[in-house]
Amino acid sequence: MIELLFAPDDAARVRFAFSPLWEMVRSLRVLADPSGHALHLPWVHAVRPRLRGLDLGPLREVVPPAGYIPDFLTPPPTSPLPDLDAELETVLDTPPEIVAAELRWTERGSRPTPVRRAMAADPEGTLDTLVELFERYWAAAVEPFWPRVRDLLEGDVLRRAAALAAEGAEGVFGDLHEAVSWRSGTLCVDRRWTFRGELAGRGLLLVPSVFVWPQVSVMVPPYQAMLSYPPTGVATLWETGTPSGGPRDALAALIGRRRAALLTALGTPASTTELARRMGVTAGAVSHHLGVLRACGLVTGHRLGRRVLYVRTAAGDALADRSADPSAE
Repeated sequence: MIELLFAPDDAARVRFAFSPLWEMVRSLRVLADPSGHALHLPWVHAVRPRLRGLDLGPLREVVPPAGYIPDFLTPPPTSPLPDLDAELETVLDTPPEIVAAELRWTERGSRPTPVRRAMAADPEGTLDTLVELFERYWAAAVEPFWPRVRDLLEGDVLRRAAALAAEGAEGVFGDLHEAVSWRSGTLCVDRRWTFRGELAGRGLLLVPSVFVWPQVSVMVPPYQAMLSYPPTGVATLWETGTPSGGPRDALAALIGRRRAALLTALGTPASTTELARRMGVTAGAVSHHLGVLRACGLVTGHRLGRRVLYVRTAAGDALADRSADPSAE
């Protein structure tokens, strides 16, 4: 069990970010063990042909299917609006002695492989090789799907930031993951290893990640404490077309079939592009229907950088929830 002890200042320093680099690292585990990440099988089937001819051996060596991943591969995100190039530069700037030490580190009872030892013996060359492979892997396996992944991650950050402002830590951690619980100022994470310690005023970084599903990932002090978790709505990530079991006929009759589908889909925040992808229609059509829903006070938009995420208002939640509940009168 991991127990992170929050002082009052720590609760005020909970922040959110996400990371293209973290998604790449975690996606390698999905490729190595698809059966353990069945939700992402559509992605696995789509990317395998794209990876033909790309030697992933060095990446698989440092990102095993389970167990320890060298920390220099997952530096803490520094911005809620991530930049992959900046993250890769951070990896390249890792001191050689840290690269070597983390490549040689193994869990008790095991030893580094000969390949890992050779990589540790040439840390600068290893960093160059890994970063070049990450760039090629990103272009083939992650970048084509990044807009939908980014929308889901940004939507989760938006929702949980609002929960933090309205309800405090309990509102953020209450439904984060079944392995995570909040007990009187202590965040507990059910893991096989044990840690209990204070955050020392540095707070906690929360990092949603689609490819960490179905688990969570934790980094504890003396590093910046971080918790990576699956975002709300991850089960819809690879859906296409109108979701099965769509809105009730009564809601469709009231506001129109397409607008009812949009209102239902906005159970998690999403952009116009993501909504168009899910529903199999043009972004222009989605924008038109969103304009009507906004004018009716059922949805609202939140700007993140140059993009806008749409989310249901309280009135939109009430209408959608009522239509989904067959017992509602």
